[in-house]
Amino acid sequence: MPFLDETVQGEVREQLAGLEQEVSLLLFTSEEDCQFCDETRQLMAEVTDLSEKVNLEVRDLEESREVAEHYQIDKVPALVVQSEQDHGIRFYGIPSGYEFGTLLEIIRLVSQDDPELSEEQRDKLSRLQHPVHLQVFVTPTCPYCPRSVVAAQKLAMASEWVRADMVEASEFPELTQGYQVQGVPRTIMNEEHHLEGAVPEEHLLEWVLSEAGVSA
Repeated sequence: MPFLDETVQGEVREQLAGLEQEVSLLLFTSEEDCQFCDETRQLMAEVTDLSEKVNLEVRDLEESREVAEHYQIDKVPALVVQSEQDHGIRFYGIPSGYEFGTLLEIIRLVSQDDPELSEEQRDKLSRLQHPVHLQVFVTPTCPYCPRSVVAAQKLAMASEWVRADMVEASEFPELTQGYQVQGVPRTIMNEEHHLEGAVPEEHLLEWVLSEAGVSA
């Protein structure tokens, strides 16, 4: 049974109709200990069937260990959204519910190779000279989470120093407990800095720069 009914398929097809560059979805799965790998594979296949400019490649985490390490993938299901280059955008867990809209928005941004940040935001971000890893913990039923994920992944598109992950909290309970995630969205930066709730794009940027020790 398909995830997307005919009405949703039509809406997705319309959203993907204006894509510019081709977008590649690289999905890492595993035959063992991965509750949502099959579902994620099916959902991504349905999405790619709706646009000639979206391609899907599926790899087994263990069989493609070197490739996974290249993309810094350490858990599954894991989805990399990229064009001709890797923008540091990752989805861990099935991007369903509200996060399905996030996926479509990120595909659009990657296709146009433009994170749609202001010149002032780009200038501030250009001062960053150290690696930043953002993990945004979400649930599919959280209406505020997409705002945080998209904002983080826009920063990843705009800076080679930033990597931004969506992490579906319920699929990775050990990770969620380890970071003491009590509510979503919660953004973790470089394993130790925590930001609670959905915040405006500019606020996220200022927080990242402040925690990274970059002066405003």
